[in-house]
Amino acid sequence: MELPLYQVDAFASRVFEGNPAAVVPLSSWLPDVTLQAIAAENNLAETAFFVKEEAGYRIRWFTPTVEVRLCGHATLAAAFILYERMGESAPAIAFQCLSGPLSVSRQGARLTLDFPAQPGTPCDPPAALLKGLGVAPLECLASEDYLVVLESEAQVLALQPDMEALKALDLRGVAVTAPGTEQDFVVRFFAPRCGIPEDPVTGSAYTELAPYWSRRLDKTELTARQVSPRGGDVGCLMEGDRVKISGSACLYLEGTIRV
Repeated sequence: MELPLYQVDAFASRVFEGNPAAVVPLSSWLPDVTLQAIAAENNLAETAFFVKEEAGYRIRWFTPTVEVRLCGHATLAAAFILYERMGESAPAIAFQCLSGPLSVSRQGARLTLDFPAQPGTPCDPPAALLKGLGVAPLECLASEDYLVVLESEAQVLALQPDMEALKALDLRGVAVTAPGTEQDFVVRFFAPRCGIPEDPVTGSAYTELAPYWSRRLDKTELTARQVSPRGGDVGCLMEGDRVKISGSACLYLEGTIRV
């Protein structure tokens, strides 16, 4: 069986920036074991698979080791391929996933994800988190991930996490954030228990980050930068219980896989 394969740099203005994601359009679903094997072979943070349905598309995301419930950058990449390579012309593309309905709209080169907000609940930082980061947070919240707030951008940049310690956490990953020097906030994201030591740009994490920074800064429109080695710029807009997450994307690779 031959399947199309695309690799897209999401939340990037040029290749080699942002977060690379694989996109594999399907006419019908393959067995889960095959989807997971393709994602492992791709060896990227996420591989997105989608199938056309009557009202939009159903999308699923796999890391090299597990299926996840929500992924922002791979959804942005999938929408980019639908618009740029598959003739999609709708103002917004509707997706269904394990986390509910999502949509992606396009204005010029900019794509905007419409995701459900996932505000965190304040909590005590677990021992594995403190050991893994080697720093005491100003605040710690729990949602899909742990949200750790530090004092400064310099602290976020200086982190050298113990990935083995972070693997012991019970949530998907850790978003470490602080006020930015040029943006409203900066973030780094670590998810070693999902096979992703540091994620370059984590779209779904902004469903947790945007509600926090919106409340703290008393503003609904926010600018952010994920300060990973590749880096990426993200725009956020709070609209009730939804978060609009925007960025651009670039096509890096187009080919065919045989399974």
